[in-house]
Amino acid sequence: MNYQEAYAKLEKSGQTHVLKYFEELSEAEKQDLLSQIELTDFTVLEACKHKEENNRGEFAPLKCMELDEIKAGAAAFEAKGLEAIRAGKVGAVLLAGGMGTRLGSDDPKGMYNIGLTKEVYIFQRIIENLLDVVNKADAWIHLFVMTSDKNHDKTTKFLKEHAYFGYKEEYVHFFKQSMAPAADYNGNVYMESKHTISSSPNGNGGWYISMVDSGMTDVVKANGIEWLNCFAVDNVLQRIADPVFVGACIDRDAAVGAKVVRKNAPDEKVGVMCLEDGKPSIVEYYELTQEMMDAKDEKGNPAYNFGVILNYLLRVTDLDKIVSQKLPLHVVEKKIPYMDETGVFHKPEEPNGYKFESLILDMIHMMPSCLPFEVERNYEFAPIKNKTGIDSVESARALCKENGIEL
Repeated sequence: MNYQEAYAKLEKSGQTHVLKYFEELSEAEKQDLLSQIELTDFTVLEACKHKEENNRGEFAPLKCMELDEIKAGAAAFEAKGLEAIRAGKVGAVLLAGGMGTRLGSDDPKGMYNIGLTKEVYIFQRIIENLLDVVNKADAWIHLFVMTSDKNHDKTTKFLKEHAYFGYKEEYVHFFKQSMAPAADYNGNVYMESKHTISSSPNGNGGWYISMVDSGMTDVVKANGIEWLNCFAVDNVLQRIADPVFVGACIDRDAAVGAKVVRKNAPDEKVGVMCLEDGKPSIVEYYELTQEMMDAKDEKGNPAYNFGVILNYLLRVTDLDKIVSQKLPLHVVEKKIPYMDETGVFHKPEEPNGYKFESLILDMIHMMPSCLPFEVERNYEFAPIKNKTGIDSVESARALCKENGIEL
């Protein structure tokens, strides 16, 4: 994007102040700013003018395909899933835009080393899990890796240097997550410096529109991919493009499948699969009322009992419909560091504006049907969110050892 194109884009949304110091910048800073302008969706700023509360509908339980039912149909499901994989109909999307800040690292989260006696990286564990399926199917699966403006260069360099941990390079595709600007209460974009827009990734629901924006959906269509398995970077045990899961979703003609685990307590802090106004959805843990936590199904088990692990299989034709309809936009009040119009930097102690994001739960809610698919927690769920304690490097290492993974 050149200066004229950037100015035209900013003028449409009344944000030309972003270029106020352009002539003072070095060539590198100019290119950096133009790149940010190109990646940033300024249309979200309209939401400041008509900010509304995101009211939820009426919740009801959603039946899950449980382990015993999966076990009974596993052979048939797996055959159907392997058939789809061998036909090139299944792709995988790794959401890897985050940094390892909470782990004490300045690198992308996927570069974190969880090894004890040797180097074992989060990216490595994920790719090794996907290679299990590639080897079983004897067919390569296109892997789309979503990075962010902050970690793209480091991520691509790291994976290339490590020869993609044995994955075929021509099946690995990188794209950057689109950014959403941070703005004051009047919808004016904040600047962090003379060449840096205050912005943040457009939420975990923004991954498919980011694929569209980057041209990655052209690769999807050109290769006849009909299903995309979207998953987060921080779960080192998750099974990706799992043939049994794929086959079950195809068999039940579900627009989306969601891998879920049985909750370890009624108040566990995980989002729960449910129906909302009769359509599939996710109720956040803090939205669960005592009545919902006490509710029972026909077997006498908790009715809201299955937590999502951010591993979804979505039908591409339905994703395309969602993109054409536009996802709901969540406007979140935040404390936003900024540079004022005199060039002085401020770090506010109180909220001073909005950030904008779309959420994957809204994608699910826009789908016509959903199959919650139970997996064994200790076999498929080892999230790394913290350095120690619950959902940490420590707990993930213990679960890897339990599954015979050498660290």
